[in-house]
Amino acid sequence: MKLNNSTKIILVVLCLFMSASGFLIKLPSEFRHIDKELHSLFYFLAAAFLNILFANKNLIRHLVILAILYFFGIAIEYGQDYSNKFFHKRIHGRFDPEDVQANLKGLLFFSAVWILYTALLFAYSKMNSGKMKNSEETP
Repeated sequence: MKLNNSTKIILVVLCLFMSASGFLIKLPSEFRHIDKELHSLFYFLAAAFLNILFANKNLIRHLVILAILYFFGIAIEYGQDYSNKFFHKRIHGRFDPEDVQANLKGLLFFSAVWILYTALLFAYSKMNSGKMKNSEETP
């Protein structure tokens, strides 16, 4: 199923709103001991989602998506800190550099998977195009 650009943008804006809202509420106590892993997983999945929608095999788009997600993670951390000051009560935690590092780990892990996948796809297509040439040349 091919989505048009306006559908993609609406989908991304909806996900952006939901994820920003989700990051501004306090994590349930059952999950607090795996907070960093959840950060890494979220950013891995967010990178996968956006790359599937927009990047395909384009390295520049992939890097732009990673940069946007990285800065989104930093903005969310500042937003958590600011929300506590704005509402004059602790709604969420504070700015946590370890969360930003966990976000980056998720992004880097996705990049490694994406680069490997793209390289394998490229090698496969080259191999198939070489086989096609050989079969066309053989009488």
